[in-house]
Amino acid sequence: MSCILGLTGGIGSGKTTAADAFRALGVPVVDADAISRSLTAAGGAALPEIVRVFGRAMITPEGALDRARMREAVFRDPDARARLEAILHPLIARMSEEEIRRAAAEHDLVVYDCPLLLEVPGLRERVDAVLSIDVAESLQVARVMARSGLTAEAVSRIAAAQLPRAERIARSDWVIFNGGTLEDLREAVADIVRRLANAGR
Repeated sequence: MSCILGLTGGIGSGKTTAADAFRALGVPVVDADAISRSLTAAGGAALPEIVRVFGRAMITPEGALDRARMREAVFRDPDARARLEAILHPLIARMSEEEIRRAAAEHDLVVYDCPLLLEVPGLRERVDAVLSIDVAESLQVARVMARSGLTAEAVSRIAAAQLPRAERIARSDWVIFNGGTLEDLREAVADIVRRLANAGR
C-alpha cells in the first residue's frame, strides 16, 4: 500500500522547492495549486460558478480568473473568501483524489502538495502523514518580497490569513526548518524519503 505524504507550509517557506526535491527523487507530486490554476484558467471548470457569484469583472479579457483582483477581494472580505472556497475546494479535492489514486497505483510514496492541507476540513484525513516546511517570519517576508515585489505589509497580511506557524508545526508529523541552503533542504527531503522507504519494508 502506498504512503500518501501531505506537504504544506506558509507563503515563502520553500514548499514548492521541497516539492521539486521530491520530484527529483522520482516521487510523484500532486499539486493542489496547479489544479486550482487549471480550474480558473480560460475554460476552467470553476469559471461559470465564479462568474455567477462574483460577476464578470473578476474575469480577464483572455477569459481566465483575474487572480490579482480576486486576491485583493478575498483578503478584504472574509465572506468573499468563503464563497470562493466553497466553489473551488470541492473541485480541487475531487481532482486531487483522482490524481493521487492514479499515482498510488504505481508508486509506494506519493506527495500531496497542498497549502491548505491543515485548514480545509477533511483534507488531513486524506493523507497518511504531514510534512511542513517551516521558516522564520523575517526570512519568509524577505523571500516573498524578493520574488513578488509585494511590500512587507502585504506579505505579512497574507501570512496572517494562513494557519499560525506554531499550530502548523504542532499538527505535523514531520517538520523541515528551511533556514539554510538549497542543498540542506534537498538533503532533508531525501532523508524523509529514506525513512519512509525503510518504514514501509
